Amino acid sequence: MTLLRIFSDQDGATLLDEYRDAEAIASALASAGVRFEQWQTQSPLPQDAEPEAILTAYAKDIDRLKAESGYITADVIRMHPEHPQKTELRQKFLEEHIHKEDEVRFFVEGQAVFYLHLGDKIYATLCTAGDLIGVPANTPHWFDMGEAPQFAAIRLFCNPEGWVAHFTDSPIAKGFPNYHAFA
Repeated sequence: MTLLRIFSDQDGATLLDEYRDAEAIASALASAGVRFEQWQTQSPLPQDAEPEAILTAYAKDIDRLKAESGYITADVIRMHPEHPQKTELRQKFLEEHIHKEDEVRFFVEGQAVFYLHLGDKIYATLCTAGDLIGVPANTPHWFDMGEAPQFAAIRLFCNPEGWVAHFTDSPIAKGFPNYHAFA
């Protein structure tokens, strides 16, 4: 179940607000400039589904987003508990960073948490299958997929190089509940 928890950026132990309803989550995120939608997912994909099969299954939605927002490339990130780089990737994503372009993710399956540092608040959003989140360019954020990740997400980019992060060197992420507090 999708979940949004809002904290002060000064205190990861004090919950300011919590939303479990998709419309309330979309409204709260929209008021902070973040796009959030829920789409219908396709029937469950086989564990061995290739990225091309996932992109083909969602081609109409991907094409719509490309036309709306100028994205030029899309790829798939698929993580599972046995992924050989799960620890390395998790550590990289856990550091607060920005992107010079919007970061758009559609969760095809599984779940993970986006932490958005917006003004003096942290918006921790547990994204689950069917959720699309669009993090505006230059928004400080981090991402936690847990120690045993299980998700597939379509990523859209304006930059043909794909995922390019600029780290803030802030230790803020260490002061907030991790993925396991949400799962």
